[in-house]
Amino acid sequence: MNIDHVNFTRAASLPVIEQLNDVAPDAFIGYYKENEGEIEKKLLEAGVIKFKGVRIGSVEDFQKIVDSISSEFLQYIDGNSPRKKLSGNVYTSTEYNQALRITMHNELSYSAKWPNKLFFSCIQPATTGGETLIADSRDILEKMNRDIVSEIAERGITYIRNLHAGRGIGPSWQDTFETADKDQLEEYCNSYAIDFEWGRKDSLRLKHSTKGIIQHRVTKEMVWFNQIDQFHPCHLGEEMFEVVQLLYDTPEEFPMYVRFGDGKEISESIVREILRTIEEVTIAPVWQTNELLILDNELVSHGRNSYTGNRKVLVSMSA
Repeated sequence: MNIDHVNFTRAASLPVIEQLNDVAPDAFIGYYKENEGEIEKKLLEAGVIKFKGVRIGSVEDFQKIVDSISSEFLQYIDGNSPRKKLSGNVYTSTEYNQALRITMHNELSYSAKWPNKLFFSCIQPATTGGETLIADSRDILEKMNRDIVSEIAERGITYIRNLHAGRGIGPSWQDTFETADKDQLEEYCNSYAIDFEWGRKDSLRLKHSTKGIIQHRVTKEMVWFNQIDQFHPCHLGEEMFEVVQLLYDTPEEFPMYVRFGDGKEISESIVREILRTIEEVTIAPVWQTNELLILDNELVSHGRNSYTGNRKVLVSMSA
C-alpha cells in the first residue's frame, strides 16, 4: 500500500478497537503482519488502536510482539520521566506518585528526537483508576485559543532543564542520558542543537528550542506537539508551585521550565487555558489484561489517571 495516496478520514471515537479471540503472541504477530497495511492505515487515520484478546502475560510476551511488528526502537535517552528499563526495548510506564495525575503529552516532544509509535500493555490493572489517557493532537489544536496558537507558531518554545550530578531534585544527567561520560553527552547535545552549560557540582543546564506545533510526518496535518503545561510548574498545583518558587531564586533554576522561543514568559493564565482545553478532548479507556495499545505519538497525546492498588503497564517506543 502506498501511504502517500491514502485518503485519511478521522475516526469517530478513540481508540479504534480490534477484537481478537484470545490469540497467543505468535498468532498475533502473524495476524499483524498479514494485515499490516490496513492496520497502518487505521493508525494514521485514528492515531490509536487497541487490540483486545492478545495473550500478553509477561515482559517476555510483550517484548516478543513489539520486536516482531516494529523496528528501529528508541531508547529513553534525554527523557525526563522516571521509568525503569525492564529488558531490551521495554520500559515501565512513568513511575510517578500514584495519587497524582500525569497530564497529557506527546512523548519526548520537548526533545530533538522523539518516537513515532508507542506500544503499551497492561500486565496488572489498578484497583481503581490508572487509565492511560489519550487525546487527539489535531482536536487539541483545533479547539485551542487562536491567540495561543498564533503566539506559539510565531515565537516557538524553549524548554529549560536543570539536571544534577547525582544528588538533587529530579533526574540526574547520568540517568537522563544513560551515560557518565561528559564528552559523550556533549556530543549528543551538539548533534541535536541542544544548548548546554555545566554548573556547580557538575550540574547541567539544558536549553532546547522547538516549534510546538508541527506537521505530521506522513499525513501532513498540523498537530499540537508540545509539553508547555508539563514544564511550567503551575501545573503542579498552587501549593507545590509556591514550594518550587521558594526553593529557587529564579525560574531559570527550576528543575524544569518553559518560555517562548524568543525568551518571553508564558503566563500562568495561558498554561491553565491549555490544560482546560486539552481536558475537554481527553478520554480514559479502561485497562484490562491481554490488550495491546498502539499509539501514533504525533497524532495522539497521552497521560495517566491517578490510581489505587498496584498497577503495571509496559511501554516500548519505536521510530
